[in-house]
Amino acid sequence: MNEAVEPTKRPDRVVLYDGVCKFCHGTVRFLIARDPPGLLRFASQQSALGHRLMRERGVDGLEWDTLILLDGERTYVRSDAAIRILAALGGGWQLAHVLRVVPRALRDRAYSLYARNRYRLFGKLEACALPTPDYRSRFLDAP
Repeated sequence: MNEAVEPTKRPDRVVLYDGVCKFCHGTVRFLIARDPPGLLRFASQQSALGHRLMRERGVDGLEWDTLILLDGERTYVRSDAAIRILAALGGGWQLAHVLRVVPRALRDRAYSLYARNRYRLFGKLEACALPTPDYRSRFLDAP
């Protein structure tokens, strides 16, 4: 007997970002605009949910300047997270995987240098920005 098997739904990818960073907020808007199917979900690292997810994944000791991607059971940080997030957008963005030829230590050093200066370059919000109603479902920590 040949039964039809429903394909397994791919787990959502969750991006944990610094919710008070203006650049990070702009990056989230950029990602949402280029991810119509909604494969990426978002949560601020400063939210209760963000803290819990970071603790569960063993990355709660990282500074908020670290971008984190939870992809199924895997956790990616810094440049690995950035590359995988861009590649998840599909199309030409998959070329971001080419950046993996650069040694991680070098990529992460450049990432950390930028991250340390992002508030000075772009500014800081007083509080985590709330998502617009049309994008609220994409944020796991939205009120």
